[in-house]
Amino acid sequence: MREAAEIIGVPQSTLRYWEKEFPEINPRRSTANQRYYSPQDLEILQIIHFLLHIKGMKVDAAKEQVKHNKKNISRKLEVLEKLNEMKGDLEILLQSLNLREQKISFKN
Repeated sequence: MREAAEIIGVPQSTLRYWEKEFPEINPRRSTANQRYYSPQDLEILQIIHFLLHIKGMKVDAAKEQVKHNKKNISRKLEVLEKLNEMKGDLEILLQSLNLREQKISFKN
């Protein structure tokens, strides 16, 4: 559970709360009652995080979206992740260009 909370970026208590609110989350439990989240569980957790924390939805609205529109949300989340990766790459490129410009200015 700790690892899943770190991946999603929320406290473990939030994951426990989401398990109660969203029946789609169903982690396997060990004999010691430890939770083990499947890749599908992690995907649903990421969708819930996106809906609640990024989109700012209320829990009831997020429940409806997860129940009826999970595939579409999953695609939007994938696009958002790719855009964030591209943004990071562009920021690195911009920093490199700024450093190069500074070096050229310093030489002149």
